[in-house]
Amino acid sequence: MEMWLKEMQIKDAAMTYKVKETLVRKKTKYQDLAILDTEAFGRMLVLDGIIQTSINDEFVYHEMITHIPLFTHPNPKKILVVGGGDGGAIREILKHPGVEKAVLCEIDEDVVNECKKYLPEISHALDDSRCEVFIGDGIKYVMEHKNEFDIIIVDSTDPFNNAEGLFGGNFYKDISNALTIDGIFIAQTETPFFLPETVKQVYQDAKSIFKVTKLFMAAIPTYPGGYWSFTIGSKKYDPTQVDIAKIPDMNTRYYTPELHKACFVLPKYVKDVIGEK
Repeated sequence: MEMWLKEMQIKDAAMTYKVKETLVRKKTKYQDLAILDTEAFGRMLVLDGIIQTSINDEFVYHEMITHIPLFTHPNPKKILVVGGGDGGAIREILKHPGVEKAVLCEIDEDVVNECKKYLPEISHALDDSRCEVFIGDGIKYVMEHKNEFDIIIVDSTDPFNNAEGLFGGNFYKDISNALTIDGIFIAQTETPFFLPETVKQVYQDAKSIFKVTKLFMAAIPTYPGGYWSFTIGSKKYDPTQVDIAKIPDMNTRYYTPELHKACFVLPKYVKDVIGEK
């Protein structure tokens, strides 16, 4: 008998994947959690029926959400990741030798524990001495830590249910307060093809708070549409003005110094979505 995962995140469209084995399926305090072994993408973390990451394509997302801000800031030492319980963002952050501390704030402890067990390729850096794992509400954590972080990465699930409060103006104001005077914020901000209003609203909210706000794109096969947006907000540094000649070699599979600038060159329909020329 064949088993298939059918993701129904997007209205009137679905993505399907052939499943070899269900490794874990449980109801946590916050959500339905599954880790599946799939034919096309290997082991895959699925929350409330929505794919979060997979062994075969996770490198795109985790490299782009981390190295863009870390190579934009000249001296990032303390980083906060809100969400991201799989540990992939932490893994990429800790490739930067200047980072002294990376805090992971994840609300669902089961996500961290199951990813450590079934997705060690992604989660192994959670045991690094420079990493602190805090289990709790990211919104509350950000509010309680003022002027503390050089970079804050919002590595959240999609803007439904528990994650809805991680998208929007009030939270971004709190993030700005939690950043140092030259701090940088970045978040995954959905698909401009299927969720243009969400992309536009998040971008405009960030732009109303941060001196420099940019949107960039990356190709992630398991995400709806395969073409995903990220929004970066900075108090001082412009990611498009980075001297890429000074970016050192790093063990990456997607991110490159050339791509650091190229990813900000947007198709016209994406510019239209966010209201930029």
